[in-house]
Amino acid sequence: MTLRGKPLHRLVHRFTVGRMIPTSPAPTRVRYGVLGFACSLAAITYLDRLCIGSAAPYLRDSLGLSNVKDLGNVFAAFSLSYAIFEVPTGWLGDVYGPRSTLIRIVLWWSLFTALTSLAGVTLPGGFIVGVGTLVAIRFLFGIGEAGAFPNITRALHNWLPLTERGTAQGLVWMSGRFMGGVTPLIWMFLVEEEGGFGLGWRSAFVLFGILGVCWCVAFASWFRNRPEEKATVNDAELAVIRAGTEGTTEQAHANVPWGQLLRSRNLWAICLMYFFMSYGWYFNVNYLPSYLEEMHEVAKSSVWGSVAKGGPLLVGAVGCIVGGWLTDAAVRRTGNRKWSRRVFGMFGHGVCVPLYLYCVVAPNAWTFAVALALTGFFNDLAMGQAWATCQDIGRRHAAIVAGCMNTVGNLGGFASSKIIAWLLDLSSSGAGDLASLSPGPKKAALLPGYEWNFYSFAALYAIAMMLWLCIDATKPVLAEDAAPATPGA
Repeated sequence: MTLRGKPLHRLVHRFTVGRMIPTSPAPTRVRYGVLGFACSLAAITYLDRLCIGSAAPYLRDSLGLSNVKDLGNVFAAFSLSYAIFEVPTGWLGDVYGPRSTLIRIVLWWSLFTALTSLAGVTLPGGFIVGVGTLVAIRFLFGIGEAGAFPNITRALHNWLPLTERGTAQGLVWMSGRFMGGVTPLIWMFLVEEEGGFGLGWRSAFVLFGILGVCWCVAFASWFRNRPEEKATVNDAELAVIRAGTEGTTEQAHANVPWGQLLRSRNLWAICLMYFFMSYGWYFNVNYLPSYLEEMHEVAKSSVWGSVAKGGPLLVGAVGCIVGGWLTDAAVRRTGNRKWSRRVFGMFGHGVCVPLYLYCVVAPNAWTFAVALALTGFFNDLAMGQAWATCQDIGRRHAAIVAGCMNTVGNLGGFASSKIIAWLLDLSSSGAGDLASLSPGPKKAALLPGYEWNFYSFAALYAIAMMLWLCIDATKPVLAEDAAPATPGA
């Protein structure tokens, strides 16, 4: 039988299958909203953290110091508190969820970002906000920022499937690095009167603090700790998120098995790797802007100079997303998580060694800036897999494991802040008061100290490269979290 020249059974089939039988809904994509909040938070984190490097000359003048190296204790205070409070705030995220923990973190650090603007000010009652008070403010600021990335890691662990974690971590770190890279440029446009708005450095700190409060308001109204708590997540997306992660996303309990964690060689290997990597990287945060101004006479209001100051972070942003994509692609293609996480970290850190050695002999500002920017790219090639590995081996204690890694890494930043200043002091000890020297003699006095630092950076990256051989993303830090062995894991 036919109808309008078409077999009737085909028309009936098309009608019943295409219209009457409902098809399964496509997965929603709410998890990418979580990723968007994580990336925006990483960006704000780096803006507030790195603006201190651009502000260093203003802080030096407001506090009556002779040289930026005299701010070494101010730089170190942040790194120390940030390191100390990483694990406690990571624990809070694992036990109580990342939502409340991140809101507390961002509100706290935003307050002390704004209070940094008081450096050198005489308060009512005659109290002067001097170097000691600024050290305390930066220490408290570090307490606030501590735990931001471990809790981001916990949120992504709850919301993303295994095959998207490396790329997501790469995007998060790309966002942070990119914002850190453009911070000198933002600072120039906001603060400098020549070529900028002339807002003033104190107002810039207050503005950055307000930005964090605005993020908290949006985050509190939208984010939930787990996808099951978000009404807009459908069953199809939940199935995508939970694929291959059954039993690994539950909330951790308050009684953390610290003994087992601290006996994990895997955990110690990734922590030590992050220490040596962070040691050299912190030069970009605290000293690079002043280095380019003092050693290569780069003007504060120079656009290209601002780009050069942020070069390692700008180029590092690309390295973050490339490294994250490469490690996830390798996991999908080979199924071998151990080497898919390991190989790009080894390669990136290995290339940093000759680049830092070249920084010692770079003939001018351009070649130095390019070499240092490339260290940022190859350093950050390892970022996505390092933080994805924390999720892989941490499981339900992902935030604590990430906090341990970041704690030890920031102890590297603390050591770097102190030792860089000490080597510069040692180098210039016979030159007298640096503030009274003309640019030529001042450069000659500081140059050996900077060279010693670059040599040490190269040596420590070589150690970091070797430590990747001891890191295995398939071995959880807790034995009871281990899954049955699978071929090529």
